[in-house]
Amino acid sequence: MKMVDSIIKTKNNNKNPIIAEIKVHSPKYGNMINKRDELDILKIYENAGACGISYITDKEHFNGDFEIYKKICENTNLPVLRKDFITTKDELEKTASVGGGAVLIIARLLKENTAEFVDYALDLGLDTLVEVHNEEEINIAKETNSTMIGVNNRDITKLELDDGTVSLTEKLAPLIPKNMIFISESGIGTINDLRLALKYADGALIGTSFMKAPNIEQFVKEFVETKL
Repeated sequence: MKMVDSIIKTKNNNKNPIIAEIKVHSPKYGNMINKRDELDILKIYENAGACGISYITDKEHFNGDFEIYKKICENTNLPVLRKDFITTKDELEKTASVGGGAVLIIARLLKENTAEFVDYALDLGLDTLVEVHNEEEINIAKETNSTMIGVNNRDITKLELDDGTVSLTEKLAPLIPKNMIFISESGIGTINDLRLALKYADGALIGTSFMKAPNIEQFVKEFVETKL
């Protein structure tokens, strides 16, 4: 199933569309996997009702591994978003070749090439999440055919070391094009954060707070099922 379709289906079922991230490492919090198996966390997210999965394949800052991404794709029917600092079309082909469901396209990185990368990814059958952090980047995203747009509440150039808040989603929401599925990314740690995010956005991408939760399944299920 496409990520966009999964989000819409979840909304139609009166659940909160949550893209749950299997996060191995955080530049701020360090090791987040803590000897757990990524596929075990995948099953927990599935059981909790997540509408999609996210995994960061960047090795340098997030200790990601493309082979793990491939395994995740092979072991779930949920759409799997690949997050990375993608700057070559080869990486888009690589994502599609292992059954990836969606790919992160960072407007700040690709600038005027964003639209071209989006079209290439769409032609490969991938959904695209164009990530923005300010008005200038939203204007770049508007010129694309992307299926999704995501406001990263944290500043990607600070590698998550800043304490981004959902207030950025609220601030930028009026500028978001209505023809794209709108995702609020990062900085969502409580039900109140989720309530504010989904007041404006169609779905939320959450990783750190899930990985830190004492009982992940119970915590994620609460985010999915709480009436906001």
